[in-house]
Amino acid sequence: AMEGGPSPRIREGGCAVLKRGDVFKAVSVLRRRKIIFEKQWFYLDNAIGHVYGTTFEVTSGGNLQPKQEVEETTTEAKEAGTDNRNIVDDGKSQKLTHDDIKALKDKGIKGQEIVQQLIENSTTFRDKTEFAQDKYIKKKKKKYEAIITIVKPSTRILSTMYYAREPGKINHLRYDTLAQMLTLGNIHAGNKMIVMETCAGLVLGAVMERMGGYGSIIQMYPGGGPVRAATSCFGFPKAFFDNLHEFPLSQVQSLLCGTLRAEPEESALLQEESNGLSEEKQQETEEAPMEISPAEEQDTVDIAAGDVECKENKEKENKENVREKQIKQWERRKKLKEAAALLREKNADGLIVASKFHPTPLLLSLLEFVAPSRPFVVYCQYKEPLLECYTKLRERGGVINLKLSESWLRNYQVLPDRSHPKLTMSGGGGYLLSGITVLLERGSADCSNSEALKVEEPSSKRCKLQDLPC
Repeated sequence: AMEGGPSPRIREGGCAVLKRGDVFKAVSVLRRRKIIFEKQWFYLDNAIGHVYGTTFEVTSGGNLQPKQEVEETTTEAKEAGTDNRNIVDDGKSQKLTHDDIKALKDKGIKGQEIVQQLIENSTTFRDKTEFAQDKYIKKKKKKYEAIITIVKPSTRILSTMYYAREPGKINHLRYDTLAQMLTLGNIHAGNKMIVMETCAGLVLGAVMERMGGYGSIIQMYPGGGPVRAATSCFGFPKAFFDNLHEFPLSQVQSLLCGTLRAEPEESALLQEESNGLSEEKQQETEEAPMEISPAEEQDTVDIAAGDVECKENKEKENKENVREKQIKQWERRKKLKEAAALLREKNADGLIVASKFHPTPLLLSLLEFVAPSRPFVVYCQYKEPLLECYTKLRERGGVINLKLSESWLRNYQVLPDRSHPKLTMSGGGGYLLSGITVLLERGSADCSNSEALKVEEPSSKRCKLQDLPC
């Protein structure tokens, strides 16, 4: 089955995530490309055509071989101690040395057999409790069995990967917090979403995955262009990008004031072009009178002819480059116009903000583009900026159901007779400010409201003061 079928397959040029234990790595599936993952190197050639979720073993020469599931045949009662109190970790319990293990590896002996040898040569293995034995085997298997599972990228897997490997790139946005954002933002197919993020494109990818290619997204970006490193790891089909627009944050104010127009820029561009052309013409006129008198030697004429040819080629290249640049500029301008037109409608179905910038100015300007009674969610690694944002929104009005929350996550080990919380847990997954927009009455109503408040507060205080003497 290909894409869309019950079990999608690993395709050349597609995206995949390598998994070993709790470690993930996103890769592009390409032939004859060496990949290094968890101190193992291999090629993905043999994985192409297999179903996602297949477990492979790394064999000699870095080839991947699908691993046949072997049932554990150790059903006979194992010898085990009652407790571990008499076991001393002095490093002398293992009779096999490093060199012995290396020799076994060089002979091409499989990881499973090496683990078996380690167990047989351990003097303390029999005295360990059953749980400790399992733990020992698991640890050694991880070290000596070169097994890799290739899974299909998804929001859950990629956010887990980023949070474990490079949390700084996603502003320490934990996966459960991201899940909360998608829920609070009511993201579904057919939405028109505004996304402002500096999380390497992870939040954008998550929104795109939820929307499944239906609806439209306008990504607001700071700087020269949007960053979509993580978005490209999802392996979305081309069609998903047809309704993805981008708009620079630097132009938001001019769009709100109604001064955003591409025309003046165009006229400036035309000006530049005409300047460029006139310069070229001048060069041509300067070059034309360059005649060589027949008295000069032949070779200088050849050199000059070569120079002229060289110049012509360069001019041709320059003209082509200028043309390419122009086409790119026109395309960029067209994109900008399309995004601006979408924003001008001011009817977005939601707003998601997850950036390293202070949320208050961002939110106050971007909420202008959101239709009333629509959700918005702002993520921040710290609580203080969101507190300020909360009070500013309260003062401004136009929002209800404002909530500032922090999600809490704890992992559990679930095994027979030994389920317990993991010893290490994440300190903080960041904070979310969510709410719902309502129609903000502008103008006279605003003034009268504020006046009413001004009058009301002192009067209530006056009442209290009058009550006091009685």
